[in-house]
Order: sequence, then structure tokens, then C-alpha cells
Amino acid sequence: MQRVLEPELMDDELQARAYAQADFAEPHSAYPQLFLSLFKPPPQEATVLDLGCGPADVTIRFARVFPGYEFHAVDGAPAMLEQARLALRQEKDIAGRVRLIQGLLSDPILPRKTYDVILSSNLLHHLAEPQALWQTVRRFARKGTLVFVTDLFRPASAAAAEDLVARYAREEPEVLQRDFFNSLLAAFTPEEIRAQLTAAGLEYLSVKVTSDRHVIVTGALT
Repeated sequence: MQRVLEPELMDDELQARAYAQADFAEPHSAYPQLFLSLFKPPPQEATVLDLGCGPADVTIRFARVFPGYEFHAVDGAPAMLEQARLALRQEKDIAGRVRLIQGLLSDPILPRKTYDVILSSNLLHHLAEPQALWQTVRRFARKGTLVFVTDLFRPASAAAAEDLVARYAREEPEVLQRDFFNSLLAAFTPEEIRAQLTAAGLEYLSVKVTSDRHVIVTGALT
């Protein structure tokens, strides 16, 4: 199945609210534990760049597990960042370690030149040009920076995408079901992601399928 692009920014207020209220507990709560299992031991203290943070659900879950981490969470959509602010108001012990930043990958203005950890969750499939993500990783990484990028991967057919929506989002609002379907069609295959990494000079990073819809890219910059 050929890739079908979707908008890069989720800046519709209804869309952002539906995404923020959706139940992503299963995959999102697994990410910090997966990070722990892959990087043994991970640093106890770190500055973290979270690219495409959305409503900051993954950011918050990482912050709970890693109390020594400070986060610069970037998103280009003001509506998403507003949902992130609302979520952080409920996390008083965490809010002081998370700085929300509005910006695009094409020209992010960040407080640091490099980071100890670079995270990204469900951003890659939104990008018309995937090298925007991988070159941003290279720009703000240094030798030893840990990379943890998660995303959907594109199923073999539109029918398979419809089956995934029915399996995992049938209780969600219609707008979220539509977005999930569109995201699956816009996602990259693991093979395409490996080719992207090779083009970016990051071919040593690992690409692994972790579920019937998720893929992760992990490793340390050399």
C-alpha cells in the first residue's frame, strides 16, 4: 500500500482534545519500561528533548519513572500544547521539570545545543519529509545521546488499517478513529525507516517492531 500523507500539525481544538482524552495507557505506559530494558543502566540524571510531544502524555509518563530527568517538550501545534499545559497542572510534582516549547523541526529554538536523551512519539508519520526528524536528532545529539523514537508502521492494506481501528479505537470518538486510520496510512514501513536512517548516517540505530502497529528506533549516537 502506498503512503497517504496527512497534515503535519494537529491544531484543530476538537482534534487535539480528542487525542488528549484518548486511552493510550497500554502503549504509552510501556515506553518508559522499554527504555529501561534497552538502556542498562539508563542515566539517573538527564536533559531530554521530546520532539512532537503533543499533549505530553508520554512526556509525563517518562517524568514519573525518571525523577532525575528534565524535559524540553516541543510541538508545533498550539492546540496540542494547550492540552499539555492542562495535563501538567494535574502533575505538580512533575510540572517543574517539563518545559513546553512551541516550534517546528525546520527551525527549533531550544535552550540547549545538545541533549542526553532524545525522545519522539508518533511524530514521524506526520512528516511529509522524514529527514526533518532524523536531521533534528543529529543536530541536537552528541556522542552518547540516547535515541528513543516510537511510531506507528503502515499496514499492508487499507482493510488491515480498518481492522486495527476497529480493534483498538472502536470506543473512541469518530474524530479519533478517523485520525488513527489516516495515521496508519501515513506511517512508514520498518524497511522505509531503515532506509531513512541510512540516508541520515544513523544506520547503526536499531529498528524493531514491538506490536501489530508500533515500531521503535533506539540506540546511542556514535
